Amino acid sequence: MATAPHEGDSEPTGVPVEPPQRLVRAVQAEHGAAGRAWLATVSERVEGLLDRWKLTVERVWAPGGRGSLLVLVRQADGAPAVLKLGAHTERVEREGAALTHWGGSGAVRVLRSESPEGALLLERLHGEVSLRSLPEPKSMLEAAETVRRLWVPPPTGHAFPSVSDHTADQAAALRASRDQPWAADVGPLIDEALTVHAELVATSSETLLLHGAYRQGKVLAGDRAPWLAIAPEPVVGERAYDLAWLARDRLDTLIALPGASNAARRRVNKLADSLELDRDRLRGWALFRSVAAGVRRLSRGERDEGELLLEFAGWL
Repeated sequence: MATAPHEGDSEPTGVPVEPPQRLVRAVQAEHGAAGRAWLATVSERVEGLLDRWKLTVERVWAPGGRGSLLVLVRQADGAPAVLKLGAHTERVEREGAALTHWGGSGAVRVLRSESPEGALLLERLHGEVSLRSLPEPKSMLEAAETVRRLWVPPPTGHAFPSVSDHTADQAAALRASRDQPWAADVGPLIDEALTVHAELVATSSETLLLHGAYRQGKVLAGDRAPWLAIAPEPVVGERAYDLAWLARDRLDTLIALPGASNAARRRVNKLADSLELDRDRLRGWALFRSVAAGVRRLSRGERDEGELLLEFAGWL
């Protein structure tokens, strides 16, 4: 993630860099002992990067992300930047490769990178201002215009996973959860999601570089461009896959509307039409990804969030 208070918001502190508690909890939950080992080395890793890249710390961005430490820094010439240090180095390496390939077109720029450390130095954006700050019609319009710029052929010899490979594990997890007691009420929806997924991957013909986790909260205000995407989880495949999270954005607001199910279907259709995509393919990916995310949350005991996602999928 890239963030950006303006100059003068804080003075360089020189204090030790400590990961926010949200990051600590998330890394420990996902990576266990390996995550705790990484957390124990964070301050040392950051100090090494600050020295090698001639950076000065302003402050840690909190609460920050769940997989990476974000530090607001100044470069040697005083220019603001964001140092991102990820617990999952391969994931950060793919993120950096995608951002570098986009070269600042529609996305935050990479200033420096160090793959073995899982470190990126990014241009600083306005982290407190995302597309979620806009009224929904305007935010959807800006989101569509921004993501359109990201859909380009991937670089030759790339290592990005395909949508088919990336979602295979999700489909397998759905099949495994089908007969779990906590999933008894959503069995038919799981079956539909698996059927739709099989049809989508069997008939997809596009091989474009995709953001992979695109939604309004991952598009921030910038200075050299009004809106720029951050934090991709890049995959290669069809464009409709990339809009599935955007289609369910602001779900808490959507569900409160009269006729929410009709509003959800209209949103999917309007989004598909605005980018000249097949409505049924976008509906299918939105359904599959919502069911996969909803069932995953149910399996963790996060019932409210899981049921909300599954209700959205049922509307489609």
